[in-house]
Amino acid sequence: MISHPSRHCTVELQALPSRIGQVRRILSAQLRYWHMDPLIDRAALGVTELLTNVHRHAQSDKTCTVEIELLLDRLMVSVHDHDPRMPVVADMEDTEQLATCGRGLAMVAAVSESWGVRPDGESGKVVWFTLPTPPTARAGSARPPRHMVADKPALRFPEVEHAVDGRRPGHAPARSAVAG
Repeated sequence: MISHPSRHCTVELQALPSRIGQVRRILSAQLRYWHMDPLIDRAALGVTELLTNVHRHAQSDKTCTVEIELLLDRLMVSVHDHDPRMPVVADMEDTEQLATCGRGLAMVAAVSESWGVRPDGESGKVVWFTLPTPPTARAGSARPPRHMVADKPALRFPEVEHAVDGRRPGHAPARSAVAG
């Protein structure tokens, strides 16, 4: 299910690799709609890391919900899952330099303004991060600008002259700009 209110987007999914790519595309499209293009790369990286954690670490139920919310001066992205175990942030000094995993939350922390985790009900948690919105976007609205239509007189059809005998003039043959 996808909902798209003016400042909020929710996507429910199974955290499978193919679905993670779909969520990145949805997130990118939503941020473009909100005119938040500068946030796309960081938001996509952050949500990818959070969904990968659900895929790799959540217990048998990989169902989760991604929420994207545009607040006054920041974008909040959160992932709700059904595994009550809280994530553990790896100490980068203890992580092997060429390791291919264990850096997800550290990357989220590096690209975001803030991040955190909180319990969600009796069985589940929410991992979230925020990104500051670009200063130019804060002044405007999250919706595309409406184009104003200036008051212009209605276009009128040219007057058609009728033949003197009261009948309509004959129709001219159709013409084409195509040679041949």
